[in-house]
Amino acid sequence: MQRFVGITFGLATQLLFLFTVWHLFWFLKEDYRHHAAEFLWIDAVLALQFAVGHSLLLYPKIRSLITRWLPSPFYGSLFCLQTCSGILLTAFCWRSSPLELWHFEGIEGGLVSAGFYGSWLALLYSLNLTGLGYQTGLTQWWYWLRKKPLPRREFHPRSLYCCMRHPVYLSFMGLLWFTPVMTLDRAILTGIWTVYIFLGSYLKDERLQFYIGKPYRDYQAKVPGYPFLFFGPLGKRKVKPAPVKTSEPDRTAEKISA
Repeated sequence: MQRFVGITFGLATQLLFLFTVWHLFWFLKEDYRHHAAEFLWIDAVLALQFAVGHSLLLYPKIRSLITRWLPSPFYGSLFCLQTCSGILLTAFCWRSSPLELWHFEGIEGGLVSAGFYGSWLALLYSLNLTGLGYQTGLTQWWYWLRKKPLPRREFHPRSLYCCMRHPVYLSFMGLLWFTPVMTLDRAILTGIWTVYIFLGSYLKDERLQFYIGKPYRDYQAKVPGYPFLFFGPLGKRKVKPAPVKTSEPDRTAEKISA
């Protein structure tokens, strides 16, 4: 019975992922169902609930707590379930505004639309570089299904990851900003999720430092979080020199002189 539940849960999660991608595409492309502007606070809550829920499940302590009762191979599926649920809740309950901040047509609109489609291609390519199956929980579930141990993931940056640390986040940001029609509600979504993207990028760096250690710190020193970002926590990180070990007599002398 437990194995039947596990198989059903894994399959249902992957189907939900495909369903969510379809609706996310059309939600970000042309959600023009206009409502009264006084409902925009609902949009802010919807945008925040996805960002907060998505971040909590990535927190190592939260993961350790949940995997006490949920088998580790299903944590990726649970994360995918939460992500899809948050996106679908946002898309289905969104209240669009007729107020426009910009509206591009003609060549300008075509260029912006091209940026939107290009961001989708970049997003799928970036996810594939790190293993799309790991992002959706499919890989972990597949190894569980075949009763095989999950292979260790080696840290080897390649392609876009040699130029920036967060190509997935940058591609997702393109989905938000490349829109021919920027309505007031879309600006709320774009603003909140852009802040979340930069905050999430920082938290991801901290999380990977925790799991990978020195190889990731060395990587941060060579590659910025985003192109042309030369300072701050998302720029290139300076590697702190290892403390110099001194002999016991030297330490004693320091204590005496102090």
